[in-house]
This record gives sequence, structure tokens and C-alpha cells, in this order.
Amino acid sequence: VLLAESGGGSVPPGGSLTLACASPEATFSTSCAVWFRLSPGTERVMVAQVCPGGRKILYHGAVQGRFTVSKDSGAPKVYLEMKYLRPEDTATYYCAAGQTQKKPYLPEAHDMEYWGQGTRVTVSS
Repeated sequence: VLLAESGGGSVPPGGSLTLACASPEATFSTSCAVWFRLSPGTERVMVAQVCPGGRKILYHGAVQGRFTVSKDSGAPKVYLEMKYLRPEDTATYYCAAGQTQKKPYLPEAHDMEYWGQGTRVTVSS
């Protein structure tokens, strides 16, 4: 299963973007959807998670209160609404799916089964 992200782009600080992730199958009916981001010189970091039924929503502390993750009720899609973007949010954002419902910690890249190819977000004036 290859997931497909869309919605990346370039915005000034304080701007907003909404990313979407589509699955060709009903992947998100049985697997949690997790957004990660990767910046140069860093490891892939979990940004937000939503599990089947809209349960177990998690956020990285750096985006709490600014980003909102959600699932489409009628299509195999998940979204990441990003507001009040900062230059440090600049990264390639990846959508992933995996069985992380019962993980006692924030999902990590090695927990995920399926990935998208990423979409670039640049926050710069």
C-alpha cells in the first residue's frame, strides 16, 4: 500500500496549510494514521496520530495547539491542518499507517507499515 500526500507548499511565518493523505484501500479503517516530518540533520519525528474511529489522537509537543489531525468520514483520507506555522516547521512531511493503537509511547518510524513519499513544507518570509 502506497500512501499519497498532497498539500505541501511555501508559506510565510504565521501562515496555514492543510496536508492530505490518501490511501488506495481502507487502510485507515484498521490502522492508525501518523504524520511524521523530517528536517535536514534530524531523524523522522512523529507529528500527529489519529487511530480508527478517531481515537488516540496524539501530537508532538512542538505542534500541540497549532496542528489538527483528522480522518475523513467518507473516504480513506486523513488530514493535517497546520496553523500559525513557524520556520522550524519547515520539513518534508510523511504520512504513514501502522498498528500503533496500543503502543505506550509516541509512534516511531520503525512502528509503521506503510508510507507515502512525502510532501515538502517551507515556512519562510
